[in-house]
Amino acid sequence: MNDDVDQPVTRQAIEAKLREIKGEVDTSATAAKPVALVVGVAVAVAVVGLAYVMGRRKGRKKTTLVEVRRV
Repeated sequence: MNDDVDQPVTRQAIEAKLREIKGEVDTSATAAKPVALVVGVAVAVAVVGLAYVMGRRKGRKKTTLVEVRRV
């Protein structure tokens, strides 16, 4: 069994454990930033491209053909 169970929890022990956890989180966040940036840029490009294509399609559907005749 672990002998640490009988000892009281100290402020220093809590702070050390929180620093350890924070270090792991910072490492994970730093590793995930480039992936998130690439995904964000890809989504933005896809949305802009889709808006462009849909806009062209809608513009072609509503285009009025005007025929001018000289009398």
